[in-house]
Amino acid sequence: MPPKFATDSADAIPLHIIDADDLDAIPDAAQAWAKAQGFHAGLGTALTIPGADGAIAMALVGHGREADRKRQRFGVAAAARKLPQGTYFIAGGLSGAALEEAALGWLLESYDFARYRKPKRPAAMLVAPDGVDGARIAAIAAGETLTRDLINTPASDMGPAELEAAARALAKEHGAYIAVTTGADLLTDNFPMIHTVGRASTRAPRLLDMRWGKAGPQLTLVGKGVCFDTGGLNIKPGGSMGLMKKDMGGAATTLGLAHMIMALDLPIRLRLLIPAVENAIDGNAFRPQDVLTSRKGLTVEINNTDAEGRLVLADALALADEESPDLVISMATLTGAARVAVGPDLAPFFTDDEDHAAVLAQSAARVADPVWRLPFHAPYEARIEPAIADLDNAPAGGMAGCITAALFLRRFVDAPYMHFDIYGWCPSTAPGLPKGGVGMGHRAVLDALPRLLNL
Repeated sequence: MPPKFATDSADAIPLHIIDADDLDAIPDAAQAWAKAQGFHAGLGTALTIPGADGAIAMALVGHGREADRKRQRFGVAAAARKLPQGTYFIAGGLSGAALEEAALGWLLESYDFARYRKPKRPAAMLVAPDGVDGARIAAIAAGETLTRDLINTPASDMGPAELEAAARALAKEHGAYIAVTTGADLLTDNFPMIHTVGRASTRAPRLLDMRWGKAGPQLTLVGKGVCFDTGGLNIKPGGSMGLMKKDMGGAATTLGLAHMIMALDLPIRLRLLIPAVENAIDGNAFRPQDVLTSRKGLTVEINNTDAEGRLVLADALALADEESPDLVISMATLTGAARVAVGPDLAPFFTDDEDHAAVLAQSAARVADPVWRLPFHAPYEARIEPAIADLDNAPAGGMAGCITAALFLRRFVDAPYMHFDIYGWCPSTAPGLPKGGVGMGHRAVLDALPRLLNL
């Protein structure tokens, strides 16, 4: 179940957020106790203040200094598991975007993936603070919970069929329409590269197509749903295969974003396309130097079967583009080069639209969902053009791999287009961000949509 705000605030304990440079903001009744306990308001520190009867009368949470907050998102949320269980309300110390970040971070810190073990001790509950849209924050947290749950689930329980089931459940929840093309029908319906990548698996490949909304501009999301990636015949070494359950992180993130959009009833027409496959090894696996013909008619020379994500996305993007939507956004755990470029915490994105780039950057800063723009660098186009086909799925040389992958995808879209090459994984635990699956870039997109689509 997604974390929620407390609904009963009758006995809630006041929570004061204290800046490390303003210890005088500690309420008078707590000053002596805080000093005796050595409370210096370090980011995410917590201290309970007893009343005359020994019960907790209030609590203090450190907000640190500005430099600390720049180094750590959701720092206040660290207190959620440090405080005794109970219900708390923020009595002062934050406002505006900082208050929204604290409230969302508190819910995200309450996340616990306990499908295969006993749950952790529950985090302290928080009442939705005055001055924020609690329903919106809860919807965002629910979407992020869906994303995390899908990524964290191992491939044994999250193959193409299970990803379809998750999409169907989301469609049912929001009254959306969903159609699924499976197995050999992918060839009949002209999705040849989705079929080729997934045909070696015992679990049939499929294309999920969800629609919601009857009016407004059309947004089409495309999420990479490679439920496990062995690398195919260019098999990955064991160390590189260890996290491949997360190779459907793009699909998981677009599903989480779709939940947010539908739960908030945004005035748009939403379409979500997910090519769901497993890149496996068998006698009928596709091979290096094969040449595939895509849905769009472009031919692709296969120079590495481990560069399969762009192949399944290409067919889905071609389908998306046939309707000329107002905006297409793809999300994928696509290249290791993106991780080398910006590490695990930033979501690289590509767009040709300067206004879109500026809007997204502003939203990312506002909602603490960091992104970084990389270029569709036209001089690299020649690198994705092999000798015997229109496109090369894995250009030789190894340089600028995330850019050449993005350029490959752009060949299949004429509509306004934005692409995210995300990691989808927290390698270590931080406040609001436990180790494991995580959405990236989706909250920034959600915040930016009114300006991206002129709502």
